[in-house]
Amino acid sequence: MIDQNPKRSEEPIWWGLFGAGGTWFAMITPITILVLGILAPSGIISHDALSYERVADFATSLIGGLFVFLTLALPMWHAMHRIHHGMHDLKFHPGIMGKIACYGFATFISLLTIIFIFMI
Repeated sequence: MIDQNPKRSEEPIWWGLFGAGGTWFAMITPITILVLGILAPSGIISHDALSYERVADFATSLIGGLFVFLTLALPMWHAMHRIHHGMHDLKFHPGIMGKIACYGFATFISLLTIIFIFMI
């Protein structure tokens, strides 16, 4: 028999953030590492293109701030969701406190990112 009044769960929210974080980390982070970690130091991209003023202007623009926020926040949500479920896989069930700790830390990093973006 189908339950006509199923219990609502917040799990789709966490899985959505988990999926978005994993996708962002898999697709955007390698490009960012390529540009900032390989092309810029090797001189393929000019040093003027990544000067402090240009990077600060980008980070404080709407699209730049959104990029910085998503680059830091989404992988953190992915990691914290993986840790939360990894604890269950290891037969360590922290209950609601584990959920609060994991998702609270991801929220803290997300809020800290927003604060730092506005402080630039």
